[in-house]
Amino acid sequence: MSLDPDRLAVERNRQAWNDLAATVAPLTRPASDEDFVRPLDAVDPDGWLRARLGASLHGRSVLCLAGGGGRQGPLCAAAGAEVTVVDLSDAMLARDRRVADARGQKLRLIQAPMHDLSALADASFDAVLQPVSTCYTPDVGAVYREVARVLRPGGVYVSQHKSPTSLQALPRAGAEGLTLATPYYHEGPLPAAPRCRTREPGTVEFLHRWEDLLGGMARAGLAIEDLREPRHDAEPGEHGRRSRYAAPYVRVLAVRRDR
Repeated sequence: MSLDPDRLAVERNRQAWNDLAATVAPLTRPASDEDFVRPLDAVDPDGWLRARLGASLHGRSVLCLAGGGGRQGPLCAAAGAEVTVVDLSDAMLARDRRVADARGQKLRLIQAPMHDLSALADASFDAVLQPVSTCYTPDVGAVYREVARVLRPGGVYVSQHKSPTSLQALPRAGAEGLTLATPYYHEGPLPAAPRCRTREPGTVEFLHRWEDLLGGMARAGLAIEDLREPRHDAEPGEHGRRSRYAAPYVRVLAVRRDR
């Protein structure tokens, strides 16, 4: 019996991230000892969590969504939070476990896709942190609805998303700039891309338009308070050159509205 397309994408992405973890690809590397010196700075570069939750995460309940790999979860725990990590990759969760054990931390680890938080209770988190990952699910609205459900009123959602333009564009910039090769209204999985800083080999990715990325948050009951486009255009090499034409990703601050 064949899997339906959504379940097939989940399984292919699980295996892809297991493979990436096995090669210790950059996005699968755990936090460094230097990161643990000031862990809250490492997970909250814009100060959004501190502005909303205070100078410490002690006593706060934090969900690291699609955030396995030994970075977000252990850093939040080092900052004093009670941490749950949800990730579909068993290898990435195993990396969280190894880092947490080495530092004497307690993490709750759950293997599940980002749109299925059925193991978590309503209104049970003060904050949800999600690194770049919504590109791996076909229905970003389903993710937002689950995030809104598990957040307490006034809870903070900090998420990062690949920009639509970056996903439309070719992996490399040409002599005349960056070519958009995929239509903005593309449906279904994106065409496979060669290994580069903006695409992960072996994964199944989806292009989400701004009306889905931002409008979807609002429709789910999440009020957007800020948006940043971290700059990479000064970096050397091809990634820096490409980033002069398209921001690779955006970081969004949202808060669950009272209902």
